[in-house]
Amino acid sequence: MPQRIYVETTFVSYLTARPSRDLIVAAHQQLSHDWWDHCRNDYELCISQLVLQEAGDGDPQAAQERLKVLATMSLLEITEEAVELAEELVRAGALPEKAENDALHIAIAAAHRIPYLLTWNCRHMANATIRRQIEAICAGKGYKAPVICTPEELMEVKP
Repeated sequence: MPQRIYVETTFVSYLTARPSRDLIVAAHQQLSHDWWDHCRNDYELCISQLVLQEAGDGDPQAAQERLKVLATMSLLEITEEAVELAEELVRAGALPEKAENDALHIAIAAAHRIPYLLTWNCRHMANATIRRQIEAICAGKGYKAPVICTPEELMEVKP
């Protein structure tokens, strides 16, 4: 049985966006495509209603592309436990109030015992300076925090 991975909205946004002229964004887009093409089948891809909601916002054509990619992924329930954990992540200062959706993504993955959370959000999620605090808060509430990582960090070296 493949390991589960929570796919956060920014990954799908990079995967489906028009090629960027910004070199860093273009590199993130290419890494997203590489991970999608070579690694996605190694995992059970999971999302939540929050991912669908965020992916459905914005330009209708772009939203349609994002939602098409998400359509085959397993949908996780947003449980009361996840909501409470997200509130604690914000209350304890691991994430700012303006990042409450980011806290909820982390909490949904933790509450469902998902080992990995795939994201390009390096400000509030895949950020080494807040990782320990997220892990400590999750552990204090009886959860194991997912490994929050970018596609590049989740690519296995294959012979």
